[in-house]
Amino acid sequence: MTTTPTHGQTRWGISSTGGIAQSFARDLALVPGAVLGAVGSRSLESARSFADEFGNASTRAYGSTAELVADPDLDVVYVASPHSLHHEHARLAIDAGKAVLCEKPLTLNTGEAADLIARATDRGVFLMEAMWMACNPVVLALVEGLAAGRLGQPKQLHADLGFVVEAPASDRMMDPALGAGGLMDMGPYPLTLAYLLLGAAEELTATAVFADSGIDLDVAIAGRYPGGAVAALTVSMTSTSPRSATLATTEGLLEIPASFHEPVYATFTPTGGVPERIEGRVPLLGKGLGNEAAEVQRCLGEGLLESPLVPHRQTMALMGQLDALRGQLGIVYPGE
Repeated sequence: MTTTPTHGQTRWGISSTGGIAQSFARDLALVPGAVLGAVGSRSLESARSFADEFGNASTRAYGSTAELVADPDLDVVYVASPHSLHHEHARLAIDAGKAVLCEKPLTLNTGEAADLIARATDRGVFLMEAMWMACNPVVLALVEGLAAGRLGQPKQLHADLGFVVEAPASDRMMDPALGAGGLMDMGPYPLTLAYLLLGAAEELTATAVFADSGIDLDVAIAGRYPGGAVAALTVSMTSTSPRSATLATTEGLLEIPASFHEPVYATFTPTGGVPERIEGRVPLLGKGLGNEAAEVQRCLGEGLLESPLVPHRQTMALMGQLDALRGQLGIVYPGE
């Protein structure tokens, strides 16, 4: 069972030492009450190097996730492993009674996601998908504004996320065995934005361009949503794209500049009116990864088993969308 920290600090463990783990560690240093207690990696040397760079003199290093989650001094484990290892590593942490923040997508498919949620629920352990965009203060302000009717009724969303990926075939973004591909790596961002701003999709249709290895490089998704709203969502691993988002409503145009998944502000221009700058009610902690860490700590302090900002039903809805889109595109990962 997850225990609420009673020592005034939340002691974090980080599983993996890749790029997103490094970004998270930088932001974690800005979160009040957060301490990097330990790091785990397949390489003990890599874990020690990470601990030296991002931790303090007491930050411990482990040569495996199993050793990391067995550390009795940790309150929560952040799983930043490649996609194909999310289920295994998050399950280890849950079974060890550690609260879990697991990178998006939570797992490779809905079956694995449902297993983690059931395990966490049965054991009374906090579990949250690390969809940091859903904890971004600006995104929260937009969700609130739409819910209150201040921005009009949403009708047409465009969201794009892409950049040129230059990496070896063994990299987590290129290797099918690690769950590589544009849909699983970048797709959750525009799909989640659409879910937050428009609601649950009523219909999604995808097309894609594939690499010789079989991974999807460029994906375009057309979606229909409640209230007569539609969406055009694209991701790319081969091009320098705008990485912005716009939402046309019955009252004006909402614009989220690059990069839409980590905005510092947005602009709403009423039809025939003056642009209004929209900012969050609370400060952005680093790039925004700090805000999701702060949300985890808030939930633990209140004894919650899931976050209202990234609830399990939202995670399962998005996992279902990814499953359906992969089915359309014929994407199957080794071992599935």
